[in-house]
Amino acid sequence: MSPPCNADANANVDQKILQYENFVNEVLKKDLQKVLEQRDSVYEKISQYLQLKNTIQSLQESGSRKLKTDVDLGCNFYVQAEVEDSSRIYVAVGFGFFVEMTHDEALRFIEKKTSQLTAFTEQLTKDSAKIKANIRMVLEGLRELQGLTDQPESRRREVL
Repeated sequence: MSPPCNADANANVDQKILQYENFVNEVLKKDLQKVLEQRDSVYEKISQYLQLKNTIQSLQESGSRKLKTDVDLGCNFYVQAEVEDSSRIYVAVGFGFFVEMTHDEALRFIEKKTSQLTAFTEQLTKDSAKIKANIRMVLEGLRELQGLTDQPESRRREVL
């Protein structure tokens, strides 16, 4: 009677292996992808704020109140615009709101906002590292369930 019991055990192990593989592919890897995309989005925001900071500093150095620039109307269609008084600018503060600020106010806001966003990216990086560790742990469990031996370091690769 031992062979049917052994076959049931193998079937249970195979089912568990499939469940773990699905968990890695359907949950952990998707979570990792979402976190990395969110982090990339925050990096893009930081880049835009730093670009605005450089523009404001250039305006301050030039000392001119008039400004000629290209404005994107959408779909990469640009028109030339002239600003009579560039001493006050509108800054996106979040949730679709813009606030009129002087150059100094805008620079202070940009410093605070970029430091806040940088802290958020650091947290997202830690979250992605935890998810990667969970993926490695589940893959290690799968390897043990399947009875595979350790792979040499040269054959291992980074997960995502």
